[in-house]
Amino acid sequence: MSLYNTIYDVIVVGGGHAGSEAAAASANMGVHTLLITMNLQNIAQMSCNPAMGGIAKGQIVREIDALGGYSGIVTDKTAIQFKMLNKSKGPAMWSPRAQSDRMQFAECWRTMLEQTDNLDFYQDSVNGLIFDDTKIVGVKTALGLEIKARTVIVTAGTFLNGLIHIGEKTFGGGRAGEGASTGITEDLVEKGFESGRMKTGTPPRVDGRSLDYSKMTEQPGDDNPEKFSYMPVTKSLTKQRSCYLTYTNPEVHDLLREGFDRSPMFNGRIKSTGPRYCPSVEDKINRFAEKERHQVFVEPEGWNTVEIYVNGFSTSLPEDIQDKAIRSIPGFENVKFFRYGYAIEYDYFPPTQLKHNLETKLIENLFFAGQINGTTGYEEAAAQGLIAGVNAALKTQEREPFILKRSEAYIGVLIDDLITKGTEEPYRMFTSRAEYRTLLRQDNADIRLTEKSFKIGLAKQDRLDRVLNKKEKTQNLIEFLEKLSVKKEEINPILESKNLAVINQSMKLIKIAARPQLVFNDFRNIERLENYIQENNIDQEIIEQVEIHLKYSGYIEKEKANADKLNRLENVPIPSSFDYSKVKSLSYEAREKLSKIQPTSISQASRISGVSPSDISVLLVYMGR
Repeated sequence: MSLYNTIYDVIVVGGGHAGSEAAAASANMGVHTLLITMNLQNIAQMSCNPAMGGIAKGQIVREIDALGGYSGIVTDKTAIQFKMLNKSKGPAMWSPRAQSDRMQFAECWRTMLEQTDNLDFYQDSVNGLIFDDTKIVGVKTALGLEIKARTVIVTAGTFLNGLIHIGEKTFGGGRAGEGASTGITEDLVEKGFESGRMKTGTPPRVDGRSLDYSKMTEQPGDDNPEKFSYMPVTKSLTKQRSCYLTYTNPEVHDLLREGFDRSPMFNGRIKSTGPRYCPSVEDKINRFAEKERHQVFVEPEGWNTVEIYVNGFSTSLPEDIQDKAIRSIPGFENVKFFRYGYAIEYDYFPPTQLKHNLETKLIENLFFAGQINGTTGYEEAAAQGLIAGVNAALKTQEREPFILKRSEAYIGVLIDDLITKGTEEPYRMFTSRAEYRTLLRQDNADIRLTEKSFKIGLAKQDRLDRVLNKKEKTQNLIEFLEKLSVKKEEINPILESKNLAVINQSMKLIKIAARPQLVFNDFRNIERLENYIQENNIDQEIIEQVEIHLKYSGYIEKEKANADKLNRLENVPIPSSFDYSKVKSLSYEAREKLSKIQPTSISQASRISGVSPSDISVLLVYMGR
């Protein structure tokens, strides 16, 4: 099959986390897909820290897995450590995180993609887009090929006119050792797109053999590690590698300040905005001058490498300053560098120019995903890639878009925030961004999303069968607990051991189990319950679901009611041709913002900054409500 005469259903530009998930999703939905990337050896490269998940990000990876994406499976297969963060808090805050073997991660991703039907690969740089008026019809490459497609997904990461900074040195590049991508931004701006610049950075990588770990605090993984994927194709870790914690100090800060006059962040050469929640070390000591120390996490890059990622020491300071300052951190006195930290500036396109299916408003059949939309993080990029891949495939199949609501997924919150509010700094997901986070827990992502994914043809039958079995067994166990009456002789010894009030007569176990001081395993010595668990093959995953129901059902039902109210506003559509300029009762700011963003529903309109409740009331009147 020749690239010269093939018209692909989907072309994915870029092979990072967004591009890899996009290519996998569209191909698995049965459409002919081509992944074009500058270097096939770097598919799904972990450009920054060798980890997946974390606060809110772990929920996103679970959602990707529940939908049939690859990120969770790859992470499990290449993990070297697993932790469930925030376990001391309520289940809405539990967030899985795994350290990965960086080299195995990229290798595993490539292997899985190569084993995916309907997916072709081509190594080249895309330096132009081919349009037919307001439709995209293909791409142009550096070698001069013009490859045709029905839809195109651009996932260019930090490569669009990328510029790397180390001290006073500046050179073009999209990542250390790799060139920048030119041409795409210029083609899009010519078509009327608004573009901007953002910045991100990365820390030094060092030789772990040169560190003194005795001066640091060991941070091992969980005693009973879990995993990301709901599928049995992956297993929990049986051995793990530890990370370590150390701290900067006033001496380190003083040494870093010596280089501020040569820092591109402070001398004006970097004018773009960096990530607020992952600042460089020089930014931290400047903004938080009162703090005498900052955490530095020492993270291994894999099982069989001595390379270490110095998390918390992201910097673009001159290399001599980096070298001098890092040696004053406990444990780093004799450090050897593998490579210095650097900052990178790149083009992005404000995401208010997109629809909720991640298709651009200006050009039909053109989709954006990942850092091109102003986000930061592997997980946010992968989620967008999956949704763009699904929707590009649906577009070629002439089917309705696949859009997740804010009450259905963190992915829905992520995309709605981008489309509705835009972003002027690299966007990162937090649990606080989700108003329905009790519903959007990491443990129930499969229950929330797998049936939806199966209906569009992405999730497969075996995945759906597991979810339906989990739902059925969970409900059956809840009903068993509602019927099971325990005698005081059975339950009082358990209550006494916890210094809790005893009961004077038989009581339904479900009422006792709701006490916050008790956990499900406290009742495992009740014979009738244990027999039921053994006879029905109830595993820990189902027990966790039941325990969350017992403790939090009131909160969950309240959030469901609030979500239902929101969804009623989602069902009040705003016609795409609606002329806000004629609604004089709207405030000037509301007319301006609504005209620019063109919300598709009253609910989306209500989330736009500058649109007041009185403006929404006016719109409801116009919509006949």
